[in-house]
Amino acid sequence: MRHRKAGVKLNMTSSHKQAMFRNMVTSLFKHDRIRTTDAKAKELRRWADHMITLAKRGDLHARRQAMAVIREKDVVHKLFEEVADRFGSLAGGYTRVIKLGRRPGDAAPVSLIELVTPEGRDKKKKTTKKAKTAAPKKIQEKVEEKPAEKEASEAVEEQPQTGDVDAGGAAEAAGDAGGAEPTEKATEKEAVTEESDDATGEEKTASAPVDEALAEEAAAEKKDVQDTENKKE
Repeated sequence: MRHRKAGVKLNMTSSHKQAMFRNMVTSLFKHDRIRTTDAKAKELRRWADHMITLAKRGDLHARRQAMAVIREKDVVHKLFEEVADRFGSLAGGYTRVIKLGRRPGDAAPVSLIELVTPEGRDKKKKTTKKAKTAAPKKIQEKVEEKPAEKEASEAVEEQPQTGDVDAGGAAEAAGDAGGAEPTEKATEKEAVTEESDDATGEEKTASAPVDEALAEEAAAEKKDVQDTENKKE
């Protein structure tokens, strides 16, 4: 029985399989993605997650354990230096497997395994947040438009009722306004007539002496005419 023998056999010896996955893990952390078969990609995910967990721990013993698997010191140093910024916010799921189809030679299913970057997740979250923030604005605009329409309709509906109730008051106000206007106009007319009367009175007083002088001249002319006629006779 295969007690404590986790993983797939892949039709090879354990030493061969271990050497192959050590090379594949090194290449994965060096290039961030590699292309392999589906079965190998699924098994490589376990190895990569274990190495990232060791890098998160970050002590000397974890670094030595990672060095026992990864074949290049530079890759181990890069992994331990960048793990906090790259995978600090993640609690698992550090890799993703994307199926690409089948290999031309033997028709084996091929997949692309790559390290997950939190930048892509942040972009998705930002886009969803923008969409969520944009949707309430549209809702607010609709809500703002609807009360205006409701107020207009309520005002139209209330107009006949308020007209019946306030008809008397409006008529009284109109009557008061009408009464006030005629009085103002009457006062203006009286003032104009008074001014005209004053003007005519002044004209009469000024023309009275002139008329008297003309009358005297006419009487004198008549007297002269009568005198001349009497002398002729």
